[in-house]
Amino acid sequence: MSPADPFRSLGVHLTSRGGEIRVWSANATSIELCIFDADDLSWVAKRVPLTRDGDVWHATTRSLAAGTWYALSVDGPDGPTHDFDPDRYLLDPYARGLARTRDGAWRGYVQDDAFDWGGVGKPNTPLDHTVIYEAHAKGLTKLNPALPEELRGTYAGLAHPSTIEYLKELGVTAVELLPVHQFVSEQRLAKMGLVNYWGYNTLNFFTPHGAYATRDAQFGGTGAVLREFKGMVKLLHEAGLEVILDVVYNHTAEEGRGGPTSSFRGIDNASYYRQQADGSYIDTTGCGNTLDYELEVTQRLVLDSLRYWANEVQIDGFRFDLAATLGRGAGAEFSTDHPLLHAILEDPALQGVKMIAEPWDVGMGGWQVGNFPRGWSEWNDGYRDRMRNFWLRDIARARETGSASEGIGSLARRLAGSNHVFSLERGPLASINFITAHDGFTAADLVAYDKKHNLGNGENNRDGTSDNKSYNHGVEGPTSDETIQATRRKAVRNLLGTLLLSAGIPMLTAGDEFGRTQRGNNNAYCHDSELTWLSWDRNEWQQDLFEVVQTLIRLRRENPALRPVRFGRWGETTPSASQMDWYNKEGQAMSLEDWDSPEERTLQYLAASTPEFEEFNRILLVVHGLETDVTVTLPAHEGVERYTLLWDSGHDDITGIEGVHHPGEELAMAPTSMLLFRAD
Repeated sequence: MSPADPFRSLGVHLTSRGGEIRVWSANATSIELCIFDADDLSWVAKRVPLTRDGDVWHATTRSLAAGTWYALSVDGPDGPTHDFDPDRYLLDPYARGLARTRDGAWRGYVQDDAFDWGGVGKPNTPLDHTVIYEAHAKGLTKLNPALPEELRGTYAGLAHPSTIEYLKELGVTAVELLPVHQFVSEQRLAKMGLVNYWGYNTLNFFTPHGAYATRDAQFGGTGAVLREFKGMVKLLHEAGLEVILDVVYNHTAEEGRGGPTSSFRGIDNASYYRQQADGSYIDTTGCGNTLDYELEVTQRLVLDSLRYWANEVQIDGFRFDLAATLGRGAGAEFSTDHPLLHAILEDPALQGVKMIAEPWDVGMGGWQVGNFPRGWSEWNDGYRDRMRNFWLRDIARARETGSASEGIGSLARRLAGSNHVFSLERGPLASINFITAHDGFTAADLVAYDKKHNLGNGENNRDGTSDNKSYNHGVEGPTSDETIQATRRKAVRNLLGTLLLSAGIPMLTAGDEFGRTQRGNNNAYCHDSELTWLSWDRNEWQQDLFEVVQTLIRLRRENPALRPVRFGRWGETTPSASQMDWYNKEGQAMSLEDWDSPEERTLQYLAASTPEFEEFNRILLVVHGLETDVTVTLPAHEGVERYTLLWDSGHDDITGIEGVHHPGEELAMAPTSMLLFRAD
C-alpha cells in the first residue's frame, strides 16, 4: 500500500518504536486509547490521546505490546445520527484479540500472531472437485465419544484424528464452518434464557470465537485461542481438507438503536450504519442494523478482514451471509457492479480463495440469485426448492389428486447446472447446490414433517418458514410403520442422490449423511443442545445411509461427466463441459410432452465429458418421479456398447443386483427412484 493510503494499517501494529494504533472516524472530535491494568481490566492505567490525520486517528506508544488490554474512548457531536459517549469503552474494529472482564465487558488485546505452519499449504481443491460439508464448529464434535472430553465441541476437537478420519471416510473436500468470528447472543435471547447458537451476530471481524477453544486455550494467555484455531486449519490442510468460513459482514452485534454499543456505533454511527436523517436505521438484514457499503472505509474493513483470515490464518474460502447487502450502494440499492463485490474477486491478496454468496437479504430487491459478478459462486435456492418439490410435494399432490403438479423439465435444468439462472460465461460452478442448510429442516425431517415444530424457540411457533416443501408421507413425525419408514429413507436417498449427481458444487449439511433429526424444528438457531449437536450413536439404517452418501461422493469424484466446469454450446465442443443428451423412458429423444407432462416424469440423462485434464467419461442417469413401476428402454447412442450399474436409489446396497445392461434393453425401475450407470 502507498504511504498516502488513508486506510493504511488500521488497528494495532507493533513497530520498533512501540505499538502504533490507527482508528478511522470522520465525525469524532477526540479519541483516546485506554490501556488497562493487567490485573484489573476495569482499571484504566494509562490514557493516550490520538492525533487526527484526515479521518484517521493515530498514536504510537511503548505501552502497546503483545498482551496489552485496550479500548477506545471516543467523543463527538450530538445529533440524531450520532451516538458518541466518551465514558464508554469501545472495541477497536480491527482488534485481533478479545476477552471479557469479570463483569461481562469486552476488551481488546494486542495479539501474538506467532505460529509455525511447518510448510503446510492450502489444498487448493478445484471447484469442480469440491464437495462442501456445512458444519457447526461445536456441534460437530460435542457428542463424539472418540474424543477426550476436554476436546469435544472445540477447534482442537474438529482437528482431532477421529474427526478428520470421519470426514475423509465420507469423502467431502471442504468443511464450511458456521460463523466463528467472535459473536454474542442478542439481548432478546438472553432475556428468554436462550442463546445465539449459529453465531450470526458478530462482535468483531478479526477474532476467533473464544468459547469454541479448549479451556486450556481460553486460559492460556495471549495468542492461545488463535494458535488453537490455526492448528485446526493446519491439521485439516495436512489431511487435504479445506476450511471455508461463513462470514457475517452485513450487520453487527450492536443491533438496532438502543442496542448494546460496543464498537462501530460509538466510533462513528453516522458513517458505519445506514440510517435516515432522523437517525432511524435502514435495515436490509432483519437484524437491527446494516453496515453501509457505499463508503470506502466499510469496503476496506471487509477486504482487510478477508486478507487476514485468508493469509495469516490460511482460510480457503468464505461464504458471505446475506451478501446482497454488500452490493448495496447509493440509496441502498443492489448493483452487480458494486465496487466491493469486484474488489473481493480482484484483490491480489485473495486470489485462489473461494467466494460464495448467499445472494439475498430482506431489503427491497433483495433476491439477487444469478446476479453476482463472474467469479462468485452463489447459493441456489431455486435448486433446493425444485428438488424438494419434485421428490416430496409433487408426490404428495399425486397421492392426493392423482397427478403431480408438473413434469420433469424443471428438474432437468437444475440437474444440468441451472444455465437458465447463471450465464454462459459463469458456468455451472457458479451454482452452490443444496437440499438443506443450517436453517430449515434436516433431510430426515423433510420427509417426516409437513409442518414446523418450533415451540421450543419461545415464539409460539411463529418463527421459521412455513413453506418447507416437505412431505411426511402420511404421518407427522416419528412412526413405527415400516412401509412409511422405508419410503422416507428412499426419499432421502433420492434427495441426496440428486444433490451429489448434479452439475454445480454440492453442499451437504452435517448430519444429513446419517439422517439427523431436529424433531421438526426448522429454525434451531437458539438451541445449543443435543437437539442441534450431531449424535454419534447411530442405528443400522443410519450407517446404511452414510455408506450411500459415501458411495455417491466417490462416484462424483470418479466420473467427471457429472461435474462439468463450463456450459456447452450447441454444435460446439467446449473443453471441460459435458455433452448432454436427453431420452424418455422408451429411449427416444424427449418430446415437449415428455418434458412437461405430469404423467411423464421419467428421464434418461446421458452426459459425456469433453476432456481437458481428465480421461473421457460418460454416464447415464435415469430419474423416475412417480410412485408407479416403470419399464425403461436404455437408449442407443453412438459409442455406447454397455451400461454398468453404479447406484440404485431403490436400494441401500446394489450387491447382488445385475450390473451390466445394453442399449435397447428393457429394465424394470422401482417407483420414485434413480439409477446411475457408467456408459462404455
